[in-house]
Amino acid sequence: MFSRVRPFVVMPRWFQGPRCTNLVRLDGQVAVITGANTGIGKETARELSRRGAQVVIACRDIEKAEDAAREISSETKNAVTTVKLDLASLNSIRMAAQSLKIQQPKIHLLINNAGIMVCPQWKTEDDFEMQLGVNHLGHFLWTLMLLDNVKEAAPSRIINVSSIAHTRGRMDFDDIMMEKNYEPTRAYCRSKLANILFTKELADRLRGTELGRHLRVTTNRLIDDLFHWFGRYFFKTAEMGAQTSIYCATEPSLSNKTGLYYSDCAEVRPSRQAENKESARRLWEISEQLVNFSYTTE
Repeated sequence: MFSRVRPFVVMPRWFQGPRCTNLVRLDGQVAVITGANTGIGKETARELSRRGAQVVIACRDIEKAEDAAREISSETKNAVTTVKLDLASLNSIRMAAQSLKIQQPKIHLLINNAGIMVCPQWKTEDDFEMQLGVNHLGHFLWTLMLLDNVKEAAPSRIINVSSIAHTRGRMDFDDIMMEKNYEPTRAYCRSKLANILFTKELADRLRGTELGRHLRVTTNRLIDDLFHWFGRYFFKTAEMGAQTSIYCATEPSLSNKTGLYYSDCAEVRPSRQAENKESARRLWEISEQLVNFSYTTE
């Protein structure tokens, strides 16, 4: 009997966009969501909890995470728990993952939603450029450390939230931390491109063992709208911005698809840079070295 894991990438489009209309229940399933104390992550957590999932909110600010958990649990009458996770600290990621691996032997949905956008030239605790460190490297280590638990729950899904900003991203492997020429927007675009390259490479590595049918990338329309400098009347609400993540987490028709990119509850094609297999492979190898962790998918 083969276990199956489906990774995805997500991205909603202009204005409010479509809703996820399926009525799939998630009773008995565990959904782990990073950055779910506010915004799109919180609305994703709320909807998955409504559908019966046991939601785990993984956040740096544990007090805000617990406030969100209480609010959602009070509304849905389902258990919502928390774990302290600082994606800017490899030590925090390791501790949070080790704790969660024991608490949740099976993880049916792993949604990598948290992120940082267009910040000054900051460094993480481990001396990584902040946007690459949080948006990509943090989630890279987090996902690989939890992958056995995700596989144990198969058929299960991994969803990475990216952005249309990835189309302006470029991978410079000779200056991966942008120490020579840092620019906040370019750093953000590069980190969102890394999300897609990671998803595609993970799907390829899992595919050989028939574990890679449930990887998706979705895009965060709230960030996209800001990125495209549209006025406040055009922003998606957090609820509508969460629809593509919810779709990729629940839609039955995606059960045999993997490594794809979704926007407004539909598959779309990412940029040419995001489909570069050599870049995906090289980023994976560099990421393993930087976080000092490797995972054998065989």
